[in-house]
Amino acid sequence: MAGNILIVDDDRLTRVMLSTILEGGGHGVTAAADGEEALRLAGQSHFDLILLDIWMPGMGGLEVLDRLRALDGSPRVIILTSDETPETLLAAVRRQASRYLTKPVEAAVLLDVVEDELGAPERPHIEVLSARPDWVELEVPCRLEVVDYIQNFLSQLAANLNEEVRRSVGQAFRELLSNAIEWGGALDPERKVRISYLHMRRLILYRISDPGSGFRFEDLSHAAAGYPPDQPLAHVGPREAKGLRPGGFGVLLARALVDELIYNEAQNEVVFVKYLD
Repeated sequence: MAGNILIVDDDRLTRVMLSTILEGGGHGVTAAADGEEALRLAGQSHFDLILLDIWMPGMGGLEVLDRLRALDGSPRVIILTSDETPETLLAAVRRQASRYLTKPVEAAVLLDVVEDELGAPERPHIEVLSARPDWVELEVPCRLEVVDYIQNFLSQLAANLNEEVRRSVGQAFRELLSNAIEWGGALDPERKVRISYLHMRRLILYRISDPGSGFRFEDLSHAAAGYPPDQPLAHVGPREAKGLRPGGFGVLLARALVDELIYNEAQNEVVFVKYLD
């Protein structure tokens, strides 16, 4: 899907390189060397997507992002920067940036991300309740499209961890957040799931709270977690009878990937922990 894209970066070589890659992918490209020029161009023309650097002389990228949000029909923004600090990432998320890519970015990765953004539904609003690097708290609407976005964002916060830990917590988080949105929130975008992420010296803790009334494992005929461990496939028949997609292993998979996983009494809140040493 071709789009009209604005590149905002004070480095001329970067502007030329990104323009060449995107034009080679069939996109229309305009470039701006600073924030003031970017806002002027955005006010004059429609752009489907903006690639925005954070650190620029004069008006920085975060201020540009703030001002763009005041425009009617403000475009999606991908932050593209060499700054990997959690504070910068969290500031971008608070301002509703669509994605966050670290320089230098490979041409194929850039084109894939741009195509994904241009073809994706409108990004749901993410409310940032706490933006400390060691304590992030979010409220997200019950739409499955938010799962990839939130998982990508939180995995970048944990970029200093080893790959095994990042993979394990990322997969467990994905499964449990999807369950909270699909079953607890009934895919109702007016309802919210609350997510907490705490990064301590010796552990990472996630808490997911959904707006549903809860459940009982013994009532989950469509999920593997509702059956004894020696009946791992007993849920397949009931799941097919309900017309549900293949799966139902989410909770069992999450339990295998993390060190501790517990539900509250109603079972509409779950906490899991991964120890770091």
